[in-house]
Amino acid sequence: MSDKESLLISTGTLTRDALAGQVAVVTGAGGGIGYEAARALIWLGAHVVIAEIDKRAGQQAAVRLAQEFGTSAAGADVATFVHTDVGNERSVQRLARRVLRDRGRVDMVLNNATIAPMGAVQDVPIAVWDASYSVNLRGPVLLARAFLPGMLQRDRGVFVCVSSYGLAYMGPYEVLKRAQTELANTLDAELENTGVIAFTIGPGAVPTATMRAAIPRLAEMYGKTTDEFYALLEGQTLSVEAAGAGFAAALALAERYRGQETSSIQALMDAGISLPAKEQEIVGGVLTPEKLEQVAALARRVRQTLAEQVESWQERSMFEQQWMKRAFRKQAGMPAERWLETLEELEHAAARGDAAAAREANVPLLYLARFYAFLYGTAEGYIKDPQKREEYLAVIRGWQEEVDKLEEMLA
Repeated sequence: MSDKESLLISTGTLTRDALAGQVAVVTGAGGGIGYEAARALIWLGAHVVIAEIDKRAGQQAAVRLAQEFGTSAAGADVATFVHTDVGNERSVQRLARRVLRDRGRVDMVLNNATIAPMGAVQDVPIAVWDASYSVNLRGPVLLARAFLPGMLQRDRGVFVCVSSYGLAYMGPYEVLKRAQTELANTLDAELENTGVIAFTIGPGAVPTATMRAAIPRLAEMYGKTTDEFYALLEGQTLSVEAAGAGFAAALALAERYRGQETSSIQALMDAGISLPAKEQEIVGGVLTPEKLEQVAALARRVRQTLAEQVESWQERSMFEQQWMKRAFRKQAGMPAERWLETLEELEHAAARGDAAAAREANVPLLYLARFYAFLYGTAEGYIKDPQKREEYLAVIRGWQEEVDKLEEMLA
């Protein structure tokens, strides 16, 4: 039996009982990130249902987890394997019946199962696109239909989609994974004012078996050697355990991510978990005292700009207010109120010269820049007066430039 306290999830601020008594369905948990997420969730106290299409992998995963963790405090098994094809409605219904019969409820669903076909859009057979759709989008929809009604009845639950950002020749995989983000966004709007939370998380570049199998093909399509392609990913790669621990941490901190698109790295940092030394390079460089002064001043300007925008929303109709709030949360990754708090944390940390605290503020400026890009595109298409349009676009460009500069200083 391994030392459970050596798990990465155990090194942060989350406690062993953070998810005590909760039931988590993790699809595709027979190996890779899903398995590591299951390990971390069990450490946090949850019972994990391994919903896996590969019978041997699922059974072996349940056995390994039982060997590592034994039984729960109540003497029950820590994990259950249920053979599941997430793209098959009857299979998902069987999963739901089995879990509800044995465990009584499901508190969390993590849509980790995936297949990753590669190739140029025009070259990949439509049957391969259909297979990707079945796992990467149809599956999460079926899981939502199966488990959200019970969550809503209890007014409590977490439903997590898993997305990825695309590269050329990865369309058959990435297009459907990005669709999961839109699914989570839609659910977030439908679940507003309930105790059920939906959000999206991305693992980053992780050397799973799926990724290792894809790299040689991708390298060839990019006209590079396998080693050259791996070199492109250097500094962006996260270990399988770290990615899975990030998934588990996000579930434990779900209220923080309601309606957002987050990442394993972000969740790890929010849970106070330091990455192993070899992975720290992906987080950022050194903040000198001089740079911290500049960061404080710029963070103040960015925060004030956003505060003025939020205040202006109140002058709009109720419909426009709701539209702006949802558009902001979708593009910027979290509600405006949380953005203002986060920017203030960064400003204060930088002002007192605390580089570590400035890093721990974890300000995802890329997403704020994305919101301003969204505003820019909207203004281009809807402001008819050329002079007013150019004046407003110039203002938005100024906002973007400040955010970009702040992001560059923190990089």
